[in-house]
Amino acid sequence: MLKGAITATITPFKNGKINYSKMEELIEFQINNNIDGIVVCGTTGESSTLTDQEKKKLIKFTVDKVNNRIPVIAGTGSNDTKKSVYLSKYAEDIGADYLLLVSPYYNKTSKQGIIKHYEHIADNTSIPSIIYNVPGRTGLNIDADTTIELSEHPNIIGIKEASGNIPQAIKIINEAADDFLVFSGNDDIIVPMLSIGSHGVISVLSNILPKETHDICYYYEKGETEKAKSLQLHLSDLISKLFIEVNPIPVKEAMNLLGFDVGNPRLPLVNMSKKNIDLLYLSLKDIFGF
Repeated sequence: MLKGAITATITPFKNGKINYSKMEELIEFQINNNIDGIVVCGTTGESSTLTDQEKKKLIKFTVDKVNNRIPVIAGTGSNDTKKSVYLSKYAEDIGADYLLLVSPYYNKTSKQGIIKHYEHIADNTSIPSIIYNVPGRTGLNIDADTTIELSEHPNIIGIKEASGNIPQAIKIINEAADDFLVFSGNDDIIVPMLSIGSHGVISVLSNILPKETHDICYYYEKGETEKAKSLQLHLSDLISKLFIEVNPIPVKEAMNLLGFDVGNPRLPLVNMSKKNIDLLYLSLKDIFGF
């Protein structure tokens, strides 16, 4: 069963193009530090500025380099259902293990539209789908009742719940299909979400601290809740700084400060302000001791 800490990977750029040699380094860094899975072409990977050809190449590259060592989750969601089916079928064909499907953004839709959107993708692919609810970005919350209904589809196996709405997550966990997986989409509430029965986190933090993010989930699962809580609290300031500007601007800046050399974000995202870089640096210094 998919569980634990899963990294929503950044996409490294060099001279405006995807830096595949750096991506390989990042994949190995994640696997060598006990991460439980990788998302490629998600929000943190700047999927909205990747062309379809770039997405396809990057998903295949990641699947090939991971080589079945951990699960690969391909971000193939779109506000165009037909396009999402196209990318999802490609991800399935080249060996991705799961799909991560963001809710339709900008055009948005009704509850019935959400259900038909996800069911259509799931009906036209064979690998399992994970719903991605992030209303702060999409302008559309997938409410608990909608998620519960979708959980009955045999090919929709979980949700990345990034609304920050714990009562909503509780209702899903209580009433969804028994084998339905719920992952926190927020690093600041990993332990609170685990305490109500979530299966882990799809994380931004783990781009720089994969072992520690894994350990939060691992300790909690093993009943060492004080260790999990202490680690969550220890990292709380850094987590807040990783969202001081829109994701993934701060985490890419953090990686560059730590020597990963992952390049700049693509427009319309820009580099962090000097003021916020200074705040981020101080938080990194507290954790890494440089």
